[in-house]
Amino acid sequence: MSPVKQIRDLVVLGVFLTEKIPAFIYELAMRISIALVFWQSARTKVEGLITVKDSTFFLFQYEYALPLIPFEWAAYMATYAEHILPFFLLIGLGTRFAALGLLVMTLVIQIFVYPGAWPLHLLWAAILTYLVANGGGVLTLDRWVEKRFS
Repeated sequence: MSPVKQIRDLVVLGVFLTEKIPAFIYELAMRISIALVFWQSARTKVEGLITVKDSTFFLFQYEYALPLIPFEWAAYMATYAEHILPFFLLIGLGTRFAALGLLVMTLVIQIFVYPGAWPLHLLWAAILTYLVANGGGVLTLDRWVEKRFS
């Protein structure tokens, strides 16, 4: 068998196998992976449960320096959003809303804070855009609420 035919057969097999993966598996993987990214970021901004660190205010004032809103507001908003929205993504409640909030946060980070990190932010945006457009899938509280109350 020629090397070209072997490669073609491997590609065909790969496509066949990946088409058999149920959607809920990758939807759950997307929700968990992106939630963990933002949750871990949130935990670096606080002491204890939810007390915002002084170093967080310093970062928002001097390193991030977001335009339009005071740095204190930005620090509180980002910290609490990074705690609340990933939680909602994990349980799948208000999935589209939570993903949209994190997508907006990703765009703010990309445009105003770390424009050089676009490859990573593009990956986050792709996952979040999928979740905004399609929801979190069948393993969500959204789906349970929809079935229970419709």
